[in-house]
Amino acid sequence: MSTLPKVAFIGTGGTLSSVGRDSLDILDYTATGRRLEAEEILARVPETRAVAEVVPVRYRAVTSPGIGFSDWRTLVRLCEELAGAHPDLAGIVIGHGTATLEETAYALSLTLTVDLPVVLVGSQRPISALSSDAGLNLVAALRTAAAPESRGRGVLVVLNDEIQAAREVTKTSVTRMQTFRSPDFGVLGQVDGEHVRYYRRSERRHAPGTPFDIRTLDALPRVDISYAYADADGTAVRAFAAAGARGIVSAGLAPGMTPPAEAEALAEAAAAGIAIVQSTRAGSGVVPSTVRLASHGIVPADNLTAQKARILLALALTVTRDPGALAEIFATY
Repeated sequence: MSTLPKVAFIGTGGTLSSVGRDSLDILDYTATGRRLEAEEILARVPETRAVAEVVPVRYRAVTSPGIGFSDWRTLVRLCEELAGAHPDLAGIVIGHGTATLEETAYALSLTLTVDLPVVLVGSQRPISALSSDAGLNLVAALRTAAAPESRGRGVLVVLNDEIQAAREVTKTSVTRMQTFRSPDFGVLGQVDGEHVRYYRRSERRHAPGTPFDIRTLDALPRVDISYAYADADGTAVRAFAAAGARGIVSAGLAPGMTPPAEAEALAEAAAAGIAIVQSTRAGSGVVPSTVRLASHGIVPADNLTAQKARILLALALTVTRDPGALAEIFATY
């Protein structure tokens, strides 16, 4: 009987699962259309058997630009089912493409119903590549999911031997191995060989126990992102409003401003009952709560990136539309 911790591995595709033309194909590997399922990935990385009793779970092997709300909902349900089917489960690892990994991680960190460690892992180079990071990233993720110290920290992201908080981490480079960074606060911990070490924790609330239950939802409220730039005239904001947006996140100029015409369009949208959240395109730092924003009922995004503010706003709109309550949610999660 195995004394290794039991960890489920859900494969959703991405670079971690991709097979290129040859070992030097590290950029255009998606052209082959070849992606491995969970059990096939594990077969390519037999070292996983030395760190955990891994339960492979087929999902669907896709590139991460194809993953969104319906997958988040299914993954929440799947994690719940796995926890029920395996009472001795130590944790869950989800293999994911890096393009939207941070969004899936944050969505799950707000909506999961299980209190097991859930770790998202990806790679910058396909599993078929010379010096691929896929295998070691997967081993590190399994070790992290199995570690008792990982409980109660929300969804975690593990690449490049670093453990990051789902709320804080973002992809910062197209191809470099150290792409995932938490700009304001840094890593939670590190995985050095068999050692999983933590040095801090995120103070913001996370699942389980949030008011955001997506298991029975058909869709999330439509929330769009308007990217600010010099001379932006509000055309995008008005187009989103016309398309039926219930919320708009403004990726504004730091520290949370927009050109005058864009600001006017956002104020109009807010007056029409559309929830507006002000983020910035800077990628770091807190949007201050100003008289200007408050006068229009616009909610500051705290230090969330625009893509994560969009997720939180969409979830928040399933429970409230009150600007004060929305502001409290953004200050809590």
